[in-house]
Amino acid sequence: MVSDTPSSGPFRTADLPQRRPIAFSVVPDASARDALATELGLLGLRKLTFDGEIRPVGKRGFHLTGRLGATLVQECVVTLAPVTTRIETEVARAYVPPSELEPAEAGAEVEMPEDETLEPLGEEIAPEAVMHEALALAVPEYPRAAEAEFEGRTAEPDGAAPIRDADLKPFAGLEALRGRLTGGDSGGGDA
Repeated sequence: MVSDTPSSGPFRTADLPQRRPIAFSVVPDASARDALATELGLLGLRKLTFDGEIRPVGKRGFHLTGRLGATLVQECVVTLAPVTTRIETEVARAYVPPSELEPAEAGAEVEMPEDETLEPLGEEIAPEAVMHEALALAVPEYPRAAEAEFEGRTAEPDGAAPIRDADLKPFAGLEALRGRLTGGDSGGGDA
C-alpha cells in the first residue's frame, strides 16, 4: 500500500520503509520550470510533473518508478518558430548498494552493467534530480514545426555548377562511356 500523502523528497534512504512503497509527486512551480527551461535551452516549460513510488527491493535496495509529463516549447531547427512538444514517459531507477556495483577485487576490470537504470544507493533518493535527468534525455534534439520544409543549401564557388547526387556516384558516368565505346548502342551519344 502506498502512503496517502505524496512528498517530493528527497528521501533519506535510512528513513525509507523496508516493507511498503512510498509515493512521491514533484510539481515544480513557475520559477523552477523557468530555471530548468533556461538550463535545457528551451523557450519555455509550461507543465512539468513527475509522480511515482519508491519501493523496497531485497534487503538493501530500492526501485523508483514514475511517470514524467511535460509540455515544452523549443525553436524549430528550420524556421526558428516556436514548437510545442508534449512528453509522456515512464522512468525507472534501481538503487543498489555500491558494493553490488563494484568489482570484488581491487584492480579488477569493471564492466558496465547492462541495466541502464542501475544507480548506486547513496544517503538519499531525490525524485527531483531523476526528473531533471529524465526530462533532459526526453527533450527532442531537432524540433521541427509541422509546416517547416528544408529546401537544402549548396556551397560552390561563383560560376560553378552545384554538385548533384548523381555526380557523387562513382559509376554514374560509366553508362555514357560504354555508349561512346560501343558506338552509341547504349544511348550514351556519339563516339
